[in-house]
Amino acid sequence: MLANTNPRPPLIHLPKGWQGCVKSAVLHAIALAHYAIVYARAWAADSINARVRLAAENDRLHEACALLGEEIRIKDTRIAQIAPQRRPHYGPYERMATLELRAARGWSLKQTADTFLVTPAKIASWMKRINEKDSDALLQLREPVNKFPDFVRYIVQRLKTLSPSMGKVKIAETLCRAGLHLGTTTVGRILKEDPLPSPGDAAPSTRVVTAKHPNPIWHVDLTAVPTSVGFFGHRGCHSHYLSAGPKVYW
Repeated sequence: MLANTNPRPPLIHLPKGWQGCVKSAVLHAIALAHYAIVYARAWAADSINARVRLAAENDRLHEACALLGEEIRIKDTRIAQIAPQRRPHYGPYERMATLELRAARGWSLKQTADTFLVTPAKIASWMKRINEKDSDALLQLREPVNKFPDFVRYIVQRLKTLSPSMGKVKIAETLCRAGLHLGTTTVGRILKEDPLPSPGDAAPSTRVVTAKHPNPIWHVDLTAVPTSVGFFGHRGCHSHYLSAGPKVYW
């Protein structure tokens, strides 16, 4: 008789109630895999063979790209659940950064709109209003560019941010083709400089109003409670007084 060349795999007896630990088991398995990958990559990074070190770095970069993609997917899923009319608007600096990224990636209007969860018409309107010069312009640069040296510094640093593989020689050659002649040493010096602090978008108002005597400040709140026969409306008027506490009138 011929021996059985395909033996059955060993039967693994699962403990009772294992379904209640599935989610925690997933986390433990992922953490264990991360530990094993880091350990193997650390050995490869210290190898005397340049090919092994290069393979470890390539593997690390691929993993970083995959994890960043998953982070973006999670954030996009959360924003996509909000109705388009209720989504937070992009600020003037983020609008400009979006168009800069579009130019660096070579995206179409639709690709840009799908990536940032807006409509192609919105991206097109940003493109039409890109040269507005008012202080409240729809698109603004993060760093104030009022003089030509500021513009040179900004464009060099943004090229390095959006195209990290470009060195100082390649940046100088690219700007030369655009009609801006800079030496490689000048580009290198600019890249070593710290970027100007970002002004950020307008922060939400934190103004605090304090009453100094009774009845100077009033506000009205409206409450609607859903019931089986419809909505129950409730109105309230509040008068704030700091020392004696708020007075409520119904």
